[in-house]
Amino acid sequence: MAKHRKDRDSWGEWSLSDKNVYDWSSEEEEPDGRARPIQVLLVKDDHTFELDEAALSRILLAEEVRDREVVAISVAGAFRKGKSFLMDFMLRYMYNHASEGWLGDADEPLTGFSWRGGSERETTGIQIWSEVFLVDKPDGRKVAVLLMDTQGTFDSQSTLRDSATVFALSTMISSMQVYNISQNVQEDDLQHLQLFTEYGRLAMEETFLKPFQSMIFLVRDWSFPYEFPYGQEGGMKFLEKRLKISENQHEELQNVRKHIHSCFTNISCFLMPHPGLKVATNPLFDGRILEIDGEFINNLKVLVPWLLSPRNIDVKEINGSKITCRGLVEYFKAYIKIYQGEELPHPKSMLQATAEANNLAAVAAAKDLYNKKMEGVCGGDRPFLAPGELQARHGAIREEALQVFRGVKKMGGEEFSRRYLQQLEGEVDEVFVQYIKHNDSKNIFHAARTPATLFVVIFVMYVAAGITGFVGVDVIASLCNMILGLALITLCTWAYIRYSGEYRELGAVIDQVAGALWDQGSTNEALYKLYNVAANHRHLYHHAFPGGPRASEEEEVPEEQDNKRD
Repeated sequence: MAKHRKDRDSWGEWSLSDKNVYDWSSEEEEPDGRARPIQVLLVKDDHTFELDEAALSRILLAEEVRDREVVAISVAGAFRKGKSFLMDFMLRYMYNHASEGWLGDADEPLTGFSWRGGSERETTGIQIWSEVFLVDKPDGRKVAVLLMDTQGTFDSQSTLRDSATVFALSTMISSMQVYNISQNVQEDDLQHLQLFTEYGRLAMEETFLKPFQSMIFLVRDWSFPYEFPYGQEGGMKFLEKRLKISENQHEELQNVRKHIHSCFTNISCFLMPHPGLKVATNPLFDGRILEIDGEFINNLKVLVPWLLSPRNIDVKEINGSKITCRGLVEYFKAYIKIYQGEELPHPKSMLQATAEANNLAAVAAAKDLYNKKMEGVCGGDRPFLAPGELQARHGAIREEALQVFRGVKKMGGEEFSRRYLQQLEGEVDEVFVQYIKHNDSKNIFHAARTPATLFVVIFVMYVAAGITGFVGVDVIASLCNMILGLALITLCTWAYIRYSGEYRELGAVIDQVAGALWDQGSTNEALYKLYNVAANHRHLYHHAFPGGPRASEEEEVPEEQDNKRD
C-alpha cells in the first residue's frame, strides 16, 4: 500500500525485478508488504452489489495519500478484450518510470492484475491496485494516482443491469476512463456507452457542468492503418469521423453522438495494432514481451506514457471541485448505495425494450376499441341503460378487446405477453366502473336519491315529533324536531351546491350519507313501512295537530262506519 512508499520520487523507484513488489497472482494470499489488486466492488450471485468499505479505506485513507488530490484511471469495456493485460503494462510504467526501459526485461512474465487467455471472464466487479502512486504534476502539486480494473461487460453470467452498474460506477469514480474496444468503434459500442453513461448520470446530482471528465476510446486490433494510422493522431481523426453529426443522419444516431459529447469534458482516441498470433492462440502465453508483435510494443511505448505522464493525467473533479482520496471514499459509498436501492430504473436490453413497446401498443389498441364501443353504448349522448344490459354489453365488448390484443403479433413470447394481458383486463375493468357511474348519473331516480332520502327523513321526523309531543315525551319530540331542522338545512345546502357547483366535497359527503341511508334494506320495503306507520297512527297525528288539512273529512269516516253498523 501507499505506506510502503515513503521514499521515492514522483513516479517511484521500484523495479519489476524486485520480486517483493508483486510477483504473484491475485488468487493467492496477500504476501506481507506486497501490493496487489483488491476487490472493492463485489457482484454477488443474486446480482446485487456490495462495497468492501474496509479494503477501500485501507488504501485511500492511508496517511500519505488521504488528503492528496486523486487521479483515478479506469479501464472498462467488453469482457475478454485485454483490459487487465493493458493495466499490467500501466503498472510497469508506474513502477519503472525512473528508467528508460520501463517495459522491463523482454523475457519477464507480466504480473499484477490477474489475467489469462481464453473465452471465460477473469475480472469481476471492480478491483483497485493496493499501491496508490504519488506523482508530481508540472505545477509542483503532488497527486495520488489510483488504477482501477473493471469487470467486462456482456459476459454470459452478468445481466445488463450488472454491466451497466459496473461501467457507470467506474465512469463516475474515475477522472480518466479508458473505453477498451475491439477492432472498430461500431454503432452498438456508442449506444452501449450512451446507456451506461446515462445510467451513471441518473445517479449523480444534477449539474450544469458535464458530469464526467476524460473518455479515451482505445481501439484494439485495429486492422485499417492504411485509412487511419496507429496512435493518437490517427485515432483522433477516426473518432472525429465516427462522432460527426450531419444533417442527413437519422435523429437516433444524432442523439447518441450529442449525448456522448454532453457527458465528457475531454474525448480522445488511440488506435492499437494486434499483439500477434502467439498472444491470441498460445494458452501458455504469460505476457513476455519477446512473444508480442513488435509493432504492438512500439505503440504500447507511446500509449502508456501518453495516458500516464504527469502533464496528461487529470485530477478527479465533481461539480468543479477537486476531490481528494478521502472524498473519493465518500463518493464511492454514496454511489453504491444508490445502485443497491431501487431508486433507479433497471436498464433493459434492446429486445426487452422492443417487446415491452410492442405489447403496450397492443394494450393501447385494445383499450381504444373498448372505449369507442362503450361510448356508443352509454356515452355522453346516450340515454340511461339498465344495469343488467350494461353488464352484458360490457362483457361482450371486453372479450372483443381481449381478442384484439391476442390477435396482434407480439415479441417476447406467450409468457412475457401474459402480464400485459392481465394489465389490459385490469384497466378495462377499471374503465367499466367509470362507465357504470356515468350511466347511473343519467337515471333520474338515481340522481334524485339524495333529495328523496332527505324528504323521507324530514317526513318521518315530522310525524315522530307530532306523535311524541302528543303522548308527552317532549325530549324525544325536541330531538326529532332538531333532526328535522338539520335535514332541512342539509337539503337546502345540497340544492345550493348542485345549483352553484361550489363546495363539491361537501356535496359528495351529503350524497354518501344519503346513499348509505337509502341502501339500508330494500327501498320500496322501507317506504312501505313508513306509509304503514303513518297510516296506522294518523289519528294520533290529527289529535296532535287538529287544524291539519283534511282533518274534518277523516273525522266523518268513523261516523259513517258507525251508521252502517247500526
